[in-house]
Amino acid sequence: RRHESGVAGMTGLRLDLEWRITALTAVLFPLLIGLGFWQLERAEEKAALAAAFDARSRAEPAVIDGALWRKPAEALAYLPVVATGRFIPGRHLLLDNRIREGRFGYEVVSLLELENGAGHVLVNRGWLQGDASRLQLPEIPETGGPVVVQGHVYVAPGKPYLLSEQQLDGPWPRRLQALEMEKLAPALTAELGDNVAPYPVRIDAGQPGALDVAWQVINVSPAKHRGYAVQWFTMAVVLLLFFVLRSSNLLQLLRGRATETD
Repeated sequence: RRHESGVAGMTGLRLDLEWRITALTAVLFPLLIGLGFWQLERAEEKAALAAAFDARSRAEPAVIDGALWRKPAEALAYLPVVATGRFIPGRHLLLDNRIREGRFGYEVVSLLELENGAGHVLVNRGWLQGDASRLQLPEIPETGGPVVVQGHVYVAPGKPYLLSEQQLDGPWPRRLQALEMEKLAPALTAELGDNVAPYPVRIDAGQPGALDVAWQVINVSPAKHRGYAVQWFTMAVVLLLFFVLRSSNLLQLLRGRATETD
């Protein structure tokens, strides 16, 4: 009789809100949901970027000339290009602290003087292993004579993160953290007395002067972003379940029904 009366006494779901748990849930739940949808948006952006790069990579390369750089940045990003000229010996920029497979190194960016007085363009030739102690700069292979190189225009998606202000002048080769093209191109133009293109070119593998080339179009795959989204949504569900169990008699109701079934 006590068992029957206990089950019958459970009139239904009741809420007993505790302000600290309620406040915590009110803050964290929408935050976790928002982070989940943000990761889904990032996945869509990365998928669109990869698709755009794949589509452009199959197009015929455009010849680099003065008119090319009058196009808007979105039309130039990842555009296949071909350039004819010669690399200027000793004029190299070393992008510092580029780690590949656990090894310290640099990305070597060389000045290419275009034929027919079309100016200069910075060509990122790829990765070169460096001295981990940073006591010596690497020996940079030179490429003499006229060359024809293919690659794609690289338009940085945003401003680079810099630990300190960069020194853009000084003896060659120059070690930099990143290419700040809005500052670097005018500085080199003034130094050389000739136009330097506003965007660099990333060289294709197997081209004259190419080093270790393995360009990443996207640093995180769309699938990984979707995996992150699932994690955030799962955390939101767990938080909501915790809130309901701590703020109601749902657990007692479930136990009572299980006992009644037994």
